[in-house]
Amino acid sequence: MYFKPKQLAWVLSMAAILVFFSSHVVHSSNDFTENMRASGHLTQRVSMNMENPPETDGDDRYNLSMFRSTAYLELNGYYDLFDFGVVGRIDREYKTEYLRELDRMSNADLESFYDDAEFREYYVDIEPWDNVQMRLGKQQVVWGRTDFFQAMDVIHGYDFSWRTFLEAENQYLRKPLTMANAQVRMPGGQLQLIWIPGDDINSEDQYGNTYDLRGGRWALQPNKGFDFLTGGVPYNYHHSEGDSDDDHYGVRWTGMTGPVEYSLAYFYGNRQDPVLNSAADPYEGEAPQNEFAEFIFPKEHMIGGTMNYYFRPLDMVLRTELAYIFDRTYNVGQDASEVFAGIPGFDGIEEYDTVRSMIGFDKPMSWVKPLLGARKDGFFSMQLFTTTLLDYDRGKDEDNIVRLAGYGAGHYEYDSILTGILGWNYAGDTVNPQLAGGVQVNNGDFFVIPSCQFVLSDRLRLYTEYAMFFPGSNYKEPGEVETDTQLIGWFENNDQLYVRLKYVF
Repeated sequence: MYFKPKQLAWVLSMAAILVFFSSHVVHSSNDFTENMRASGHLTQRVSMNMENPPETDGDDRYNLSMFRSTAYLELNGYYDLFDFGVVGRIDREYKTEYLRELDRMSNADLESFYDDAEFREYYVDIEPWDNVQMRLGKQQVVWGRTDFFQAMDVIHGYDFSWRTFLEAENQYLRKPLTMANAQVRMPGGQLQLIWIPGDDINSEDQYGNTYDLRGGRWALQPNKGFDFLTGGVPYNYHHSEGDSDDDHYGVRWTGMTGPVEYSLAYFYGNRQDPVLNSAADPYEGEAPQNEFAEFIFPKEHMIGGTMNYYFRPLDMVLRTELAYIFDRTYNVGQDASEVFAGIPGFDGIEEYDTVRSMIGFDKPMSWVKPLLGARKDGFFSMQLFTTTLLDYDRGKDEDNIVRLAGYGAGHYEYDSILTGILGWNYAGDTVNPQLAGGVQVNNGDFFVIPSCQFVLSDRLRLYTEYAMFFPGSNYKEPGEVETDTQLIGWFENNDQLYVRLKYVF
């Protein structure tokens, strides 16, 4: 095995730390395992198509779209000089008849695409100096607190390939990274410093969001059964403006001022969502490696902050997140008859300073007791997400920037999505219904997700969910050249019934 200098230095440093502390533990403890704790779960996930995707020849309504088994184990150790954690997960999928059909259409070997086995996290926690804590190794760092969409949670990419943003337990979608994470307690708050070293210490596909570009069950309509990655548009993680081998870093300050909890942050790293670099107008003059098109993750600078405040008169917590991204990249070229290869978004990349914001609140709801028969207050959360493109020229840009390469719909200057979640409980919190939904304010497209979690025993949980999408007429049929498909329209004919059975230990 060949190591680059920075990789070798990192591995040797981690080994030295582990050897030092492990030897100390062996000499100071009679039973190394006494201070270790293991937990985890065995989970079976099943989903069913509640609509018929138009890409396949047959009627796939009510066919199983997912039969996924997961074994998840977390091991933690607690000692005088250090703590450690190891998290492993194995995912295996049974290829349903519906997936066999998509596999036949795409030749993408979807079974291997969905199967996974990895040590998701492995790290040590040390306190080298008073008031200084360090976590070294592969881990997750969460800066934002939002559901569905992320404003400040920018450090990690997400794996949306086997399930989309609908997955509430997003710690299972987030892609952990090997990094040094230091937290320094100071008067008035805490300073956090993050360094993610390059040079392949993290594999390249650990960066950026991963979508279903293989033509599987969560490929956007009308792309099921088509494998983009082998069909001409692969990922390139090493573009000069977005090289995963470069270092990433960030800093955050968290504190309290009066009753307000706040944070201020800066991060430099890869864009989470990829953009398309085409041969028509290569980004920064660097042509695609295949001389046609590729997905890249340009680097960007982000500054931002969060704020939480308990507003006693209304008994609610007000929350906000704000992120300013310098020179965020967007694909251009809406008119398919005029752009390269006749595909919207293939006419190059342009940069716009962008503001992503979230304002929302969390509030207990007493009315669920008399109206719904609950024995205690329910919980309601509402959030308004807005993406604002600065220096947006309506005379030029509204007919030029695309929301997503491959679709002809433009990107709004102010793109807003309003989401809400209402939860309540029955039977001593063993029956927990929840109603979630969201509407794209600009065009009225919306989604609704009723769900319920049942606590069957101390170790057994059953969760059911029905995801429904309502894009009106704003969606793209196979072969259609359109100009109106926005976020919700990508999931037309993709309503899903989802069941999850989890045994925890």
